[in-house]
Amino acid sequence: MKNNFDKCLHMLLEHEGGYVNDSRDSGGMTNLGVTKRVYDEWIGRKSTEQEMRDLTPDDVAPIYKKNYWDRVKGDYVPSGVDWCLYDWAVNSGSGRPAKAVQRAVGATPDGVIGKQTVGLIMEKDPKYIIDYVYTVRQAFYEGLDDYKHFGRGWSRRNKETLEQAMKMVEE
Repeated sequence: MKNNFDKCLHMLLEHEGGYVNDSRDSGGMTNLGVTKRVYDEWIGRKSTEQEMRDLTPDDVAPIYKKNYWDRVKGDYVPSGVDWCLYDWAVNSGSGRPAKAVQRAVGATPDGVIGKQTVGLIMEKDPKYIIDYVYTVRQAFYEGLDDYKHFGRGWSRRNKETLEQAMKMVEE
């Protein structure tokens, strides 16, 4: 929903945390949830480890807006639906949540949310959509090889996102 980006970014950054470089994580060097690869693409050159360590919320906000929020049409879907789609897009790419919401509303699951999908989203109960996306997201995580290492955190994040999104519907 329009005007929810800042609120959702704040919640997202609580999930993402600070600088990490876990060898088990395919994302590699990451800060505030932004991988070095994504940041390098954004700035158009290779960044240094120090630059990655020094990232601020103001540095990453435009990346999150363009690469994730805008792709899931966060400004055009109901409050709560925006958050559940956005958080999963950041965590797994925008195609997965787009396909999940398209299936939830009966659209062709092509992985790109357009005007038709937005229209169908607006006709459905947001709580139904949020619960559907939560369920599909959890099944996706449980099917990953890395679930044994990262599953507890992914599941916690998914559950928190569900609870926060449902609360946003009621506000």
